[in-house]
Amino acid sequence: MDSQFVDMLTFKMTQSEFVVRLLVAIGIGCLIGLEREHNALKEKVQSVAGMRTFVFVVLLGFMGAMTSFLFSPWIYFGVLLAIIIVVGISYWITASLGDIGATTESSVLIAFLLGSLTFLGFIEISLMITVVVVVLLSAKIRLKAVIGKITGDELYDFIRFTVIVLLVFPFLPNATFGPYDVINPHEIGLVIILTSGLGFVGYVLMRFFGAEWGILLSGFIGGLVSSTATTWIFAKKSKENDHLSLYCATAIFSASAMMIVRVFVWTFVFNRLLFSELYLAMLIVFGSAVLCVLYFYFKQRNVKGMEEVVRKDKPLDLPGALVFGLLYTVILLIVSYANANLGAEGMLVSSAIAGFSDIDAITISISKLTGHSLDVALASKAVLVATLSNTLVKMGIGIWAGGRHLQYYLYLGYGVMLLAGVVAFFTL
Repeated sequence: MDSQFVDMLTFKMTQSEFVVRLLVAIGIGCLIGLEREHNALKEKVQSVAGMRTFVFVVLLGFMGAMTSFLFSPWIYFGVLLAIIIVVGISYWITASLGDIGATTESSVLIAFLLGSLTFLGFIEISLMITVVVVVLLSAKIRLKAVIGKITGDELYDFIRFTVIVLLVFPFLPNATFGPYDVINPHEIGLVIILTSGLGFVGYVLMRFFGAEWGILLSGFIGGLVSSTATTWIFAKKSKENDHLSLYCATAIFSASAMMIVRVFVWTFVFNRLLFSELYLAMLIVFGSAVLCVLYFYFKQRNVKGMEEVVRKDKPLDLPGALVFGLLYTVILLIVSYANANLGAEGMLVSSAIAGFSDIDAITISISKLTGHSLDVALASKAVLVATLSNTLVKMGIGIWAGGRHLQYYLYLGYGVMLLAGVVAFFTL
């Protein structure tokens, strides 16, 4: 059994804990120091601090925190002040030689504080901060290259998006009102931010990973959050530029495939019995979605000049996001009206209507009821019906908002998915 090493009021530490924290602190110093020394050798410059210096600085922070508990906190502040003075002098010397960057000097101060945090037991936090610091330090050239590619319009749209998220959204009232008490400005604002945010992420991915991979990643990531919003975003893009229709179809069906993955996850987590009953039927629908993704992905690879089209695309489409927020509210009102009039009757009809707006909520609700107040066979059909109704809604939104070529692709792809859904229904 470990003997107690430090016990000052509520702070306690055993000998083994002390050794672990000390080793972690040394490791942190080595990581940051290794990066700084490697960078200095690569750029052929004299570094202010290398690996040994950073290890010593982290140990100073570690021992400073320890002595503040054992003796007086003023010792810690004295050591910190000494470090700040040394770093300040170092920066003054390097700046006088023409190097005005303060990256290494800032890293020294962070290393000192990381040593203190490690002694106090915040090991996970210290390691997370260390990873962030090392990544930022090592990504200097890449970051400059990325920043150099940013246009004025992209920066302006990013600032607009940030203002909406930080200065407008937090002040929207989080209360329900209106018919059936379902209109919530805060939730509608979240949908608008989500839609515009997904569009912005998609633009960034296409900009920096290229149209071919960026569009695929956009669809998969968007499908994890909201396949309906993703459908709207890329349908609007195809309307603005019909040359993007194949790319948009790839993203839309990628999102639809991820929606089915979400259904798999929810049923597996909340009700294994329902999952075992449903997985074959959902696998058929999922397979059809994957086939659509592969078909449109390989078809788009033959299209030339897409990179130039993507560069001319808009980073942020706030008017489109506002229209989608309005559409979401209308669908919510329709679903609430139907549920209020149907009540508990017609489970399949209720599931179909609920699937118009949200596949996750209806899947989780049915999963929780299955085996208690709901038969597993009926429950599996209800989940499949909700999935297919959600697919129909996405098809309608995409055809309404999309360009002419995308409409054809959606008829083709969603036709295959719905046909697969009908086949899957008869397996239940």
